[in-house]
Amino acid sequence: MTINKREMKLGAFFMIPGHHVAAWRHPEAEAHHVMTFDFIKRLAQTAERGKFDMVFLADGYAVRAKNQKVVGQTVNTLFEPFTLLSALSSVTKHVGLAGTVSTTYNEPFNVARKFASLDHLSDGRAAWNVVTSNTEAEARNFNQDHHLLHSKRYERAEEFVDVVTKLWDSWEDEALVFDKESAQFADSSKIHSINHKGEWFSVEGPLNVSRPVQGHPVVIQAGSSENGKELAARTAEVIFTAWQTLEEAQEFYSDVKGRMAKYGRTPDELKIMPGVFPVIGRTEEEAEKNKALLEELIPEDAGIALLSGMISVDLSGYPVDGPLPDLPELDQVNGGKSRFKLLKDLADREGLTIRKLYQKIAGARGHREIKGTPEQIADQMQEWFENGAADGFNIMPPYLPGGLDDFVDQVIPVLQQRGLFRTEYTGSTLRENLGLERPTNTLIAKVKEMI
Repeated sequence: MTINKREMKLGAFFMIPGHHVAAWRHPEAEAHHVMTFDFIKRLAQTAERGKFDMVFLADGYAVRAKNQKVVGQTVNTLFEPFTLLSALSSVTKHVGLAGTVSTTYNEPFNVARKFASLDHLSDGRAAWNVVTSNTEAEARNFNQDHHLLHSKRYERAEEFVDVVTKLWDSWEDEALVFDKESAQFADSSKIHSINHKGEWFSVEGPLNVSRPVQGHPVVIQAGSSENGKELAARTAEVIFTAWQTLEEAQEFYSDVKGRMAKYGRTPDELKIMPGVFPVIGRTEEEAEKNKALLEELIPEDAGIALLSGMISVDLSGYPVDGPLPDLPELDQVNGGKSRFKLLKDLADREGLTIRKLYQKIAGARGHREIKGTPEQIADQMQEWFENGAADGFNIMPPYLPGGLDDFVDQVIPVLQQRGLFRTEYTGSTLRENLGLERPTNTLIAKVKEMI
């Protein structure tokens, strides 16, 4: 066995009933359980059996498709993350609970309070995936005709994260005393207003939840644009990112970690975990058949709609077996800039038609697809992990439960045999399992400086 002190970090990315756009049509997918808690509980317990660091929930605030036909062909039901993760906290003991919450259509106080509550309920297993919303459909569900410009979304996000972390720090760790004799439930000298007044938010505080078990729930960030990388270097502890090639991933890894020093941070304080979409077979031929089956299940309209949404350009009027039309320049895109560039580069590099491109991204949606036997899947993960491209991965099963079962039962043992992944949990909190330090209370340090 190869001994490797540095171990992969793994997230189980739950998109129910699977990541592929046609996952619900897979013969073994339990699509009828998409809104059933017992099904998702079983998935979370499978992830915990596999010793995953965390389960990860994406979220959005609108039905994903405009076309009514496509709305009927694709899955547009998903649980609100706090509700589901709170329920999962009661049926798991070790696996982290990561939820996506947008800074565009929420308020810092509510988000700080909910994640602090989840961290207490789970004994220190909460994580916040910080995103900015980027679709017009979401804007129209929140009294807006158009969503914010890309740069403004990130300005708001940066201040939003600052306010949330101040609120988590508004209670000192020793604030709760429970002294019945002196009638003192809490030491009020250790509870502090934050008195934040900024461009986007005015928040007095303090929070009405005591400091989270982890100090701060783990902060995850998913953007790979220039603004996103800068925000991540300053605030993120985990990055969920998408890259197709080793060279691209290495460049991103080096770039973001190289930005951290100016914020007083070290590279070890940030774990970069690209998404991977594993298509597993007992043989190479079986893996190829599994991939071909998924491609056959994609309704054409759904594939075009998926790709259109990801590049913020309506492709429905173009020949599906022709090339992408002329696309706008990157600085003209007000949707997801990093994903737009990734998909345009992919189409140009491989000369893909619209159909071939949507088939290629219908499962991974721009993340890396890895295909083969369990050993070959492990080989590809090991290459990135050992060559400065990743600290771990967010695993995106094609369909559920089978895609997750196959990874846990077939790939995880290979990683463990190679000394690349844990065989048991060693920490009691998500932060400890990820190898992240519990943050000091910076708000209290500032208060003491002023005294």
